Amino acid sequence: MTTITSPVPVIDPYAPTAPASAWRFLHALNPLSKVAAVAPAMLLLVLVRDLATPASFIALAYAIILVGARITPRTAALLFLAVPVGVVVIGFGFSVWVDAALVDDTAPFLQIGSWTLFSGAVEIGFATALRLGAIAALALVGGLTTSGPDLVRSSIQQLRVPYRVGYTALAAFRFVPRFGHELAVIRAAHRVRGHHGGRGPIARIARGWGYIVPLLAGAIRHAERVALAMDARAFGAHPTRTERHLVPFRSRDIVFIALFFAASATIFIALFPWQPA
Repeated sequence: MTTITSPVPVIDPYAPTAPASAWRFLHALNPLSKVAAVAPAMLLLVLVRDLATPASFIALAYAIILVGARITPRTAALLFLAVPVGVVVIGFGFSVWVDAALVDDTAPFLQIGSWTLFSGAVEIGFATALRLGAIAALALVGGLTTSGPDLVRSSIQQLRVPYRVGYTALAAFRFVPRFGHELAVIRAAHRVRGHHGGRGPIARIARGWGYIVPLLAGAIRHAERVALAMDARAFGAHPTRTERHLVPFRSRDIVFIALFFAASATIFIALFPWQPA
């Protein structure tokens, strides 16, 4: 009796991410739609100087991420702990560097001896910190739900980026995890051979310096293999190529862009101080 076995599944690292449920909608959107939705708001945030506008964009970005993205507990802790703490630290840091002569007509916020921190300086510092936090939060809308290969692939298909450039970027993207794997192998080989080099910061720097040459040699060998493989497959010999994985731009992407534009316009119209103080 002949037994028929099922084929072994092959994992394609370049395959698009698995489709998400309707509830986690950000993963199902085209990567370019997420970039197009947040890019105008990120550019306009550079011009604002108030506190309410960037704070509202941070809240909007957090709401979209919580509703539409699959996030791990570590990512959630980063969003709700690291980003607010960073805003507070950066805000006070910028406040200290504000020229006191520009805000000495405002109420004192903190006084240590002869040094005074005015409330106007705190407002300027936190306005700058909130702008940076809002830009970072908007970037996370696409950054947490888009992989590098998907973004490159959609740029080739929708923006007509030459595939020679796009797939060269994909090959470079694959270098990053490969470097991590090769570094782990080199470290294991050094430990087996007894090349510990002692402890302390100087010993760590010396060990790191010893990893550079093997990593560069491995990178050169890998780049040569990739170049030979691409040349053997006649990569770049034709103006176009057939795509194996498609990343379509659908009506849901247009709806997401339109809704985000509407929310952004509402925030700017309602909160931005159009009249100078």
